[in-house]
Amino acid sequence: MEQRKSYTDEKRKAQAGERPVRLNTEAVYDDGLSRSSEETSVMGVERRTEVVQLELGLPTPNNRGMNSTTPARGIPITKQMVWEAYKKVRSNQGSAGIDNQTLADYELNLSGNLYKLWNRMSSGSYFPVAVKEVSIPKTDGNRRKLGIPTVSDRIAQEVIRRYLEPRLEEEFSEHSYGYRPLKSSHQAVAQVKKNVLKYAWAIDMDIRSFFDNMSHDKVLLALERHVGEKWVMMYTKRWLTAPMMDKDGRLTIRERGTPQGGVISPLLANLFLHYSFDRWFEQHYPELSFVRYADDIIVHCNSEAESLEVLAAIKERMIVCELSLNEVKTKIVYCKTGNRKLGFAMIKFDFLGFSFQPRPAKNNKTDKLFLSYDCGISRKSETAIAEELRQSKFHQWTGSTIEMIAAIFNLHILGWLKSHAFRREL
Repeated sequence: MEQRKSYTDEKRKAQAGERPVRLNTEAVYDDGLSRSSEETSVMGVERRTEVVQLELGLPTPNNRGMNSTTPARGIPITKQMVWEAYKKVRSNQGSAGIDNQTLADYELNLSGNLYKLWNRMSSGSYFPVAVKEVSIPKTDGNRRKLGIPTVSDRIAQEVIRRYLEPRLEEEFSEHSYGYRPLKSSHQAVAQVKKNVLKYAWAIDMDIRSFFDNMSHDKVLLALERHVGEKWVMMYTKRWLTAPMMDKDGRLTIRERGTPQGGVISPLLANLFLHYSFDRWFEQHYPELSFVRYADDIIVHCNSEAESLEVLAAIKERMIVCELSLNEVKTKIVYCKTGNRKLGFAMIKFDFLGFSFQPRPAKNNKTDKLFLSYDCGISRKSETAIAEELRQSKFHQWTGSTIEMIAAIFNLHILGWLKSHAFRREL
């Protein structure tokens, strides 16, 4: 589309050949619309009902290639960034949002959909729709609410996540393992295994409904420490406050929390917990250690008295951060072994599907058994696997061949075997 060559002066007369003034590329309001003619550099003169392209001849509807790396406006979101984000979302699959549009439906007009998304994101006029509320069962019998964004919104969130993650990764603690590149749950479990041999006591922490209670103000304050781009803050705030729609179509306005199921939610959660716990703990207890995977945290201590002191301090810290611990699930555990013979009621804790408790082990030098503190598949994980097999009712699949049954179960069995093999490697 060619750029318009005629503009108006203060008397609304056409001034041929002049360009509009482009000032203050960060001046975008939270509602996405500029309030004066001098604040239209990010938005241009675009509104949600009318688009006028500025500065760059954009591809036509018949030529919407997604390989351009040149942004058209003040917000430096390129078509290549949107394309890479789409490929990541596609690899993760996922279900439809409130519009019931699946990834396959989205791809029926892939070029047009990605172009429209880029066009709005790069102009500051992208607004997320409500997330779809989905309730799934938890191992303790309760249910967890997930918020499922639309396909388009997942791609948009992935664009910003990829933009932010490198700089935030430079700040995150080495003791944090959840949802981070080159980090895994197996690494977290392996580190806990090392720690329980060094420290005789552990605090098994459970933050009450963390993803539902995370303070928006505090996470935005933490983000401002590392992000100078106002457009990043703008989009993050929009995602945090996007309403949630239940199955009956009722909307719930969210003033706290970030929906589990959102693409950018794990990164924001890690940032929040980095300042509310990781950094605080490292400053106040540098001689101790902890392992955190998202909001699952194990703190290692040297004595019962020290564990009680640390736990009390953590509770105070959570209150300051507008969070609280689940008093029923949070506990102090004695890592009992053959050399640790104190009598303490709680000697077991679960972490990421593994149960840590006293277990017999063999001394490789003497070939004799001794009592160690080790991990194995947790009772909850065993129950979940058994329930999955029971719910499948595969014994009733009389019309299926063994090959058909194998094709359905092989991926599940491979995951179970990998967990068992990992347990033996630890």
